[in-house]
Amino acid sequence: MSNHNFNKVSAAGLIVALGIIYGDIGTSPLYVFDEIVSGKVISELLIVGSLSCIIWTLTLQTTIKYVILTLQADNRGEGGIFSLYTLVRRQRKWLVLPAMLGGAALLADGMITPPISVTSAIEGLRIRPAFSDIHQLTIIYIVLAILVVLFFMQQFGTASIGKLFGPMMFVWFSMLAVLGISHVTDNMEIFRAFNPYYAIKLLVRYPKGFWLLGSVFLCTTGAEALYSDLGHCGRGNIRISWIFVKICLILNYVGQGSWLLKNQSGTVFVSKTFYSIMPEWFQLPGVIISTAAAIIASQALISGSFTLISESIRLNLWPKMKINYPTEARGQLFIPGINTLLFVGCCGIVLYFQTSSAMGAAYGLAITLCMLATTVLFSNYLISRRVKPIFIYTFLSVFLTIELSFLIANLDKFPHGGYVTLIVGGCLFVVMYVWYRARKIKNRYVEFVRMKEYIPKIEELSKDISVPKFATHLVYLTSANNPKEIEHKIIYSILSGKPKRADIYWFVHVHTLDDPYTCEYVVENIVPNDIIRVEFRLGFRMAPRLNLMFKKVVEDMVLNKEVNVTSRYDSQQRNNVVGDFQFIVLEKFLSQDNELPFVERLIMKIYFWIKEISLSEEKGFGLSQSNVSVEKFPLIVAPVSKLKLKRVYFENVE
Repeated sequence: MSNHNFNKVSAAGLIVALGIIYGDIGTSPLYVFDEIVSGKVISELLIVGSLSCIIWTLTLQTTIKYVILTLQADNRGEGGIFSLYTLVRRQRKWLVLPAMLGGAALLADGMITPPISVTSAIEGLRIRPAFSDIHQLTIIYIVLAILVVLFFMQQFGTASIGKLFGPMMFVWFSMLAVLGISHVTDNMEIFRAFNPYYAIKLLVRYPKGFWLLGSVFLCTTGAEALYSDLGHCGRGNIRISWIFVKICLILNYVGQGSWLLKNQSGTVFVSKTFYSIMPEWFQLPGVIISTAAAIIASQALISGSFTLISESIRLNLWPKMKINYPTEARGQLFIPGINTLLFVGCCGIVLYFQTSSAMGAAYGLAITLCMLATTVLFSNYLISRRVKPIFIYTFLSVFLTIELSFLIANLDKFPHGGYVTLIVGGCLFVVMYVWYRARKIKNRYVEFVRMKEYIPKIEELSKDISVPKFATHLVYLTSANNPKEIEHKIIYSILSGKPKRADIYWFVHVHTLDDPYTCEYVVENIVPNDIIRVEFRLGFRMAPRLNLMFKKVVEDMVLNKEVNVTSRYDSQQRNNVVGDFQFIVLEKFLSQDNELPFVERLIMKIYFWIKEISLSEEKGFGLSQSNVSVEKFPLIVAPVSKLKLKRVYFENVE
């Protein structure tokens, strides 16, 4: 995507942005005010102060941090925490930790956003007299049914229905604005909320006012999605559409606050603020539109989770998983394992918390950690861009203060269910950390040798007709970045024990680049028509579908007359039959002959346990099983150095 096209604003781009970016942040008016006023007497300080907090949170956190600043950090047009990480990972090795923390928190957030959005929308039915006594169990059944259909539809992709998302969300935001405008004049004192003084006054003077930030934070939980979906819409479309979205959101929040001051002042309000400001005749259509918006918000988060996991797999931060491509649309993918994980998580949260207010009490804690991680990574991005230190320190001091305040306030939610998202996020982080650390530990063992030392031996084996032929084309996957090197274990596999004779030896290496969508290859004819190395250079958002890619490489080389793939068997050669291709995948298992420190031994044990239940190496690389052989070899990362074994001699006894 060129820089010009990436920043270009179009009507179609603005509608697409409305459909896929603002679902989470756009459905927050359904529950934010309810969380703030829950169990409290409605007063001017509470409403004006909390509305002021909402307005300035949307301004500082969403508008300034994400829309104005963070959107600048695009990786060839792509955004998101892992795209940001690829821009700065060469600066400091420890930056992988905030990247993993942010990714895990985003995934955990993906499990609670669909339940709270859909449940809040469906609970609006109670506002109608005909449904006022509807049982909570009935609402749970409806929510679960919607989730079942939503997750079942993921496997078919969203290319066709995705076109409807934009217009539907335009209707949603227009509805928010109209509902808000109809009540803004209910109490003119509400306009004081635009003065940040009242936000500070609430935090300082209202009893336990600081802890209200945990509920206020829910108004900006979808801000991270703005950045994650940068590649789908472009910076220009996001910035322009956000102006419309922010106006609609603030109008609705002002309308809700004004209505509460006029109609509920001095009472403890227990109903749904969002639905209460609707005219009675519109309440049922309002529930339908709200439910549609909540489903679209959930869809955007699920799709974002698939993208997040595919990126982390390519960056070696997550186990390999089966990835399907339901449509030809760029970036459209489906990961069955993650779909199942999110579905079970969402249903579990609905059944555990049951009401949207209980979910709100748990929501937001994990996503605060993601925002802190983005702040750390973005400040390092600013350093790499040679931005003046005064601006970097200002950015850090302002946003670390805001986000640490939100984190401390959200910690109040821990005993009320916040522990659920922290446990989920913690487990996801452990998987990422183990996968990353285990790879570092394994790399100590991998021994590389100079390729040229073994070329004569491989050539000699290829011509040795006394050795039965293993395959016409023998293909090894190598992790050696240097084309002049090869793993010792591959040489051992070819030459030692029962040698593997082939007419042509191929060594295939996959190199993951920081650019998102690079897809190219380099061929090195080490010995023409005998030993060939192919290096695929793939962006971190490109799937390594090696079966298809390798086939294309061979076709190109045959067209260029660089290689002869005809079988060398006389009978087949006469009939121009293409020789067989045999892939060899070397799979490691943890040897018992290791002396690792306790922590590293634990990491390796968890790593191999995860590996057992994750996708196999060959499937992860998109290889068909019919022509793949798997060879297992022991991984000895810390060989036993002091083996106390001595020989004993017996005297001959007559």
